[in-house]
Amino acid sequence: MTIPDSLKYTKDHEWIKVEGNIATIGITDFAQGELGDIVYVDINSVGQEVGQHDVFGTVEAVKTVSDLYMPVAGKVVEFNKSLESAPEKVNSDPYGDGWMVKIELKDAAQVSALLTAAQYKELIGK
Repeated sequence: MTIPDSLKYTKDHEWIKVEGNIATIGITDFAQGELGDIVYVDINSVGQEVGQHDVFGTVEAVKTVSDLYMPVAGKVVEFNKSLESAPEKVNSDPYGDGWMVKIELKDAAQVSALLTAAQYKELIGK
């Protein structure tokens, strides 16, 4: 299982990578492993302002549907459309091709309060 040091994490198992005022968000390798085979990613929040900790979509695996929680407040500006035809990318490459949304940050200071890779490893017991 990979947990890149360059990312920040949430207790709900989302990761975030910030580049300027844009942040890319997905679910962690741990989360996709717990969910199992992902069959559908439903993001209906493009163009919307989403508050920190609010649901921005769902991910559906064979046996369950799980909400996706926004790590920081922002406006959803892009959905990874390749997940519509290939949701399994979340399983095979959760930190790369399996990213879910890009947002325009509302308050960059919120990022610093998220978990570091070391803190996330501790959270999941790794």
